[in-house]
Amino acid sequence: MRSTHRHAGAALLCLAATAGLVSCGGSDSASSGTTLDYWLWDDKQLPGYQECADAFEKANPDITVKITQTAWNQYWQNLTTQLTSGDAPDVWTDQATYYPQFATNNQLLDIQPMIDRDRFDLSGYQAGLADVWVKDGKRYGLPKDWDSMALVYNTTQFAKQGVPADELADLKWNPDDGGTLEQVIAKATVDTEGRNGLDPDFDKKHVKTYGFLPEWADGATGQNGWGPLAASNGFTYLDKNPWGTHYNFDDPRLAETIAWFRRLIDKGYAPRFDKQSSVGNTELLSAGKGAMMIAGSWTISTFTDPKAGQKFAFAPLPTGPEGRKSSLNGLSDAIWAGTEHREEAWKWVKYLGSPECQNKVGKRGVVLPAQKSGTEAALAAHKTAGRDVHVFTDVTTDKNGTFLLPVTEHGTEINPLVQDTVQSVVLGQTQPGPALKGVNDKVNGLFK
Repeated sequence: MRSTHRHAGAALLCLAATAGLVSCGGSDSASSGTTLDYWLWDDKQLPGYQECADAFEKANPDITVKITQTAWNQYWQNLTTQLTSGDAPDVWTDQATYYPQFATNNQLLDIQPMIDRDRFDLSGYQAGLADVWVKDGKRYGLPKDWDSMALVYNTTQFAKQGVPADELADLKWNPDDGGTLEQVIAKATVDTEGRNGLDPDFDKKHVKTYGFLPEWADGATGQNGWGPLAASNGFTYLDKNPWGTHYNFDDPRLAETIAWFRRLIDKGYAPRFDKQSSVGNTELLSAGKGAMMIAGSWTISTFTDPKAGQKFAFAPLPTGPEGRKSSLNGLSDAIWAGTEHREEAWKWVKYLGSPECQNKVGKRGVVLPAQKSGTEAALAAHKTAGRDVHVFTDVTTDKNGTFLLPVTEHGTEINPLVQDTVQSVVLGQTQPGPALKGVNDKVNGLFK
């Protein structure tokens, strides 16, 4: 992510393009009109957005949309490099951790004047999504989709241990004894001799299937792991969100939550972090190595795929001392401030954010589009296919049941600081309270 000279950086990226990694020349023009470069990272969403691009091009024959898809890590590396070289894509998929630095560096186009001019209707989006992309009266993107969290579990594993689906639908959790959540996790944990975690003879050193698979590589939010439970324990990330300037990682309620996860590991109900396979949790769950994990709505198609290897179902997150809490997050489509095709890029972003495009995406059942009609289209597609995914949208019916993930300056610096600290705690190298107090001081020091 270091700065490079424009010509050297561009040459390297164009070389990468020959391998299908990126496309070059964000300002290229086709002989018959304008070519817009549009970037995204999710291969599962690519077909839906290609369908949108085809419809857009048909309605706008003077504009061609060239879509480039690369995996998450490479995506941000490429984007940062091209922004540094001054040759970025015209439009790209943006994410809340990264967008503040782009806005601060004047790399994003303020689209509010265009919205005002064209009287673009923002009322069709899910509540709160549009406001995330506004800072100091400037708007840096239109909402693309949104996500919430739920439990995903192996139905066969829980049935074998006598845990019915209705029990999983009303789990309770607390940081002291783990509540009914820990009880069902213990039941679903089985050693190599077939004994579950509640058996006095359970061998935690030889576990065949772990009852729960925690995620420890999700930055400063714990979105796929500790975040929802900490929130249900009363923890809040910031003094205000978005654009707060004081984090609360020193909150004892977060320390209690992380300590509970560590006890789960100590009991053998979850894998040790230092012994955990390099294979991701989704793959471990599909392979029968785990019975349950917290998952986002963007993974629905993964777990409902007939080729998943196991039969899965979704359950609500457990209710904690302060209620049931799910993070609410979303993506946007942003325009590069340096594009030579502002009006064409805005026309494309406006279409991407419209019900017409988002309904197309919704019908594919991969994500929950930001437009309410797109979400309804997604739910209808899942229902037609016999998939029960209502737990992901039910959380929005409770005004206190969701919370926004942090949107602040220094997000890319905060993520590794907090992630490393949390990992040191679950490894047993540090104690939760002092470790989180120390990293909180470092994080808040970034704002001084």
